[in-house]
Amino acid sequence: MTNHWVDIKNADVIMMNGSNAAENHPASMTWIHKAREDRKAKLIVVDPRVSRSAAKADLYVPIRSGTDLAFYGGLFKYILDNELYHKEYVVHYTNAANLINADYQGPEDLEGLFSGFVDDDGDGFGKYDRATWAYQADARAKRSG
Repeated sequence: MTNHWVDIKNADVIMMNGSNAAENHPASMTWIHKAREDRKAKLIVVDPRVSRSAAKADLYVPIRSGTDLAFYGGLFKYILDNELYHKEYVVHYTNAANLINADYQGPEDLEGLFSGFVDDDGDGFGKYDRATWAYQADARAKRSG
């Protein structure tokens, strides 16, 4: 979170990940309770441990230790597949509308490597030429940059 604790009071949904704010950050819980009382916000706690925060949650998601990346990957995939994100915000206020360079290739295309890998001596410890690791640019951007 990059906002101030007080901004939590404006939330509709609060998701704690591996945190026990009820014991470790009681000041934050003040604002979580305020959001829940005033806005009917939902509290989701994702943590392998049952904690005081989990006990207060509307939804407690007990994941196994070490499975957090798989959990969040699945969550993001579900959100993207079902378009459960605020599209107007994403298009206008993030870099999501930018197109990646057409010559870029990811690890799924190159046996675990990215485009631009150069291994001059064949020892497997080459370097990357990152020229393709950029957004597409129009003629105006190419002239100025």
